[in-house]
Amino acid sequence: MAYFKPDEKKEMTTLTSILEKLRVKKRDNEFQNTPNGFTASNNKFYQPQDLKIIRTYRFEGESNPDDNAIVYVIEANDGLIGYSLDAYGVYSDHDESYDDFIRQIPIHEKEEALIF
Repeated sequence: MAYFKPDEKKEMTTLTSILEKLRVKKRDNEFQNTPNGFTASNNKFYQPQDLKIIRTYRFEGESNPDDNAIVYVIEANDGLIGYSLDAYGVYSDHDESYDDFIRQIPIHEKEEALIF
């Protein structure tokens, strides 16, 4: 898992830069949690066994500890690559079903060069 603090100087240190890189590579499909599983722009529903987390980025707010986020870069068994964004702390808007679902997705980390 890539872990970035705001004071680190790396190419992709901001949430915005990661989302922009995904957009440029046309991998900006947002996986959203529904009662039927995760869904993306293709209107398919995926279960945890249909997905794998290929990269994780965690961010902590520079001046506000409540400004925290995790980006999960996810690949589906049909080749669709996208992401799920999880704000945690005060700004979390996911319920327990999201947490339970994301924990069930296997992790198969890939190098950034293979994703971007």
